[in-house]
Amino acid sequence: MMSLLLKLVCFSFTWSYCVHATVYGPVISSNFPDPAILVTSQGTFAYATNSGNINIQIAQSLDNGASWSLLNGVDALPDVGPWATVNSTWAPDVIDRKDGTFVMYYAAESPSQGTHCVGAATSNNPIGPYTPQAQPIACQTAGGGAIDPAGFKDVDGQRYIVYKVDGSSLGGGGPCGNADGQYSTPIMLQKMEADGLTPSGDPVQILDRGPADGPLIEAPVLILHNGSYVLTFSSNCYNTDLYDISYAVASSIAGPYTKAAKPLLVTGNDGITAPGGATPRPDGVFMVFHATVNFNPLTRYMYTATVSWNGTVMSV
Repeated sequence: MMSLLLKLVCFSFTWSYCVHATVYGPVISSNFPDPAILVTSQGTFAYATNSGNINIQIAQSLDNGASWSLLNGVDALPDVGPWATVNSTWAPDVIDRKDGTFVMYYAAESPSQGTHCVGAATSNNPIGPYTPQAQPIACQTAGGGAIDPAGFKDVDGQRYIVYKVDGSSLGGGGPCGNADGQYSTPIMLQKMEADGLTPSGDPVQILDRGPADGPLIEAPVLILHNGSYVLTFSSNCYNTDLYDISYAVASSIAGPYTKAAKPLLVTGNDGITAPGGATPRPDGVFMVFHATVNFNPLTRYMYTATVSWNGTVMSV
């Protein structure tokens, strides 16, 4: 009951006055991994990795994220594009270009590359259907592929995406295929043209895994909070209970980024297991993420959290 009362207090006032940072959920009790969040005049939307025969799942909230409805049977990306494989779509993110166009970033398997690439699709409706671009944005084939894209717009209007180079897909044994740690899993920052679809220049590396991160880091999302660039990410292997939600902070967008002293969420916090795939809202005080409810078959439900800040230190 206390948790419910705190939740009502948080949703009744402006987010910045929400004193109690709390984890809620599951708010979607079906497999809905790697959720992203988008706030629009039509409501708040969440998008997730493929499940069943749906390439990109979508859910909607009409009360600022307090409650959610899965749009059953709706595929936001029914056509994955000529470069991609159906039902291999991961970790979408959607931006509002503010010109009547929404841009979806997603990762999908590319038969021609033999790995995953990051692509984009557009729609004039946040629900879709989204129309894919003919070619991917990035593949990073030699490094193991490109996955987990997320869009970001800086204060000067410059657009970027961040994504992971999937070195852990190259093999090596153990959970997530990188047990001996021989492969990097860097987070890349790619400048984009104003259309949000066209890369501008070469990507730059802004973070990589360290000893505490296990075989990988992934699921990057970039926000700007009180003048600091905050990169949330997950570390360790997604199909173990070591998976977590972490973050790093920098004073400039290209870094250097300093990882927080401890993760934001780990197994055991608020009774959840293997939290990951977090997407904060751009204001940084609310986020969606998944947690594992079953490892076999792997099933991850969506949760939400309000976030507190002490300078650049996040807590939930």
